[in-house]
Amino acid sequence: MKNVRIGSGAGYSGDRIEPAVELAEKGNIQYLAFECLAERTIAIAQQAKMADPSQGYDPLLIDRMQAALPVCARNGVKLITNMGAANPVSAGEKTGEIARSLGLKGLKIATITGDDVLELVKNGKYVIDETGVPVSSLANKAVSANAYLGAQPIVEALANGANVIITGRVADPALFIAPLIHEFGLSMEDWNMLGKITIVGHLLECAGQVTGGYFADPGYKDVPDLARLGFPIADVKPDGSFVVTKVSGSGGKVTTSTCKEQLMYELHDPHAYITPDVVADFSQVRMKEIAPDCVQVEGGTGLPRTDSLKVSIGYVDSYIGEGQISYAGPGAVERGRLAIDIVKERLKLTGVKVTELRCDLIGMDSIFGPKLSLDGQPREVRIRVAGRTESMKEAVRIGNEVETLYTNGPACGGGAWKSARQVVAMGSTLIARNLVKHSIGYLEA
Repeated sequence: MKNVRIGSGAGYSGDRIEPAVELAEKGNIQYLAFECLAERTIAIAQQAKMADPSQGYDPLLIDRMQAALPVCARNGVKLITNMGAANPVSAGEKTGEIARSLGLKGLKIATITGDDVLELVKNGKYVIDETGVPVSSLANKAVSANAYLGAQPIVEALANGANVIITGRVADPALFIAPLIHEFGLSMEDWNMLGKITIVGHLLECAGQVTGGYFADPGYKDVPDLARLGFPIADVKPDGSFVVTKVSGSGGKVTTSTCKEQLMYELHDPHAYITPDVVADFSQVRMKEIAPDCVQVEGGTGLPRTDSLKVSIGYVDSYIGEGQISYAGPGAVERGRLAIDIVKERLKLTGVKVTELRCDLIGMDSIFGPKLSLDGQPREVRIRVAGRTESMKEAVRIGNEVETLYTNGPACGGGAWKSARQVVAMGSTLIARNLVKHSIGYLEA
């Protein structure tokens, strides 16, 4: 068996597109994965689908596919993505349209569904783990509930000849381990190998983070040419060991330090990283720089998967009203503090009902709070007043009060801005694995 080279084309929904095209053009890869779903993303996508049944997939799906499909088709690169979000079927249909418009023929597009378990959890005895609130009590406030599927349906789609695979909610590493399971003929119960290759998925899932993007800190951890940051490639051997690298000449860097930081990212227990496919043990992972921008990774094991799957639940929690305005020059801090006091008093006088209120001097105390704020006085500050309310009407009033500071004092306020928005909160619960059934549809482009 030959090595398998997988490129990471995106680490989140709004990520850059050209590094993915660079991977497909110059990375000598067989697979390109776009990981574009955060926890809240799919709830927002579900709301879009409710408003228009043809929507609900990733907003950049069209741009990404238009940019990546031609070069992937030309170089024989298979594309795997969770850009289907709340509507993989429509995403697949749109991808087919794009392929035809580009004159691409012979593409087999697979769409994977089954992660939407909203009706199951709304009508069952499920509780949001973080709050203890029964899911059934949310009623119509619950907008989404998606189980984290594993690699199995992607493996099946690859076995059936799919060139493009579009999923909804799957575990992030599943996008990367599925082609390895397929290429190496691995058993879905080979826990040690599944544990090893899960490291591949975990290192690649955030794209530019492992090539120096999130790592960069000027003067402490310098990273070259961040404006042209290259995205990572994993060159994986049949034994599960692999090398993390990037396209030669692209920006960023790959070192043991960038890889170690990413390995620990969102990792609650290195001995037991729970995914739908395996409980991975990263505690014995070893890394070594074998060449510039080439880090060899070995080790890792796994234990049998759990009998349950995590479900992310999105629900309408409240509304947030916000207003901002800037003050500059001598006395900027004092005028900013006076402005905050005025807004607080105005909210009381006019009876705005807030369940939570936060007032910051950005540039002074917004991150660390007043106890650790700057000793010296900055020459400019920006006040931010944000309040949580039970209605959109009340939320709007908060930003309005900040805006009135323009002419009602203190002096020299500028750059006022306001907004009011619905808050979609996220919670989680567990569902029995056997209750979640995936389905695969195929389209020929």
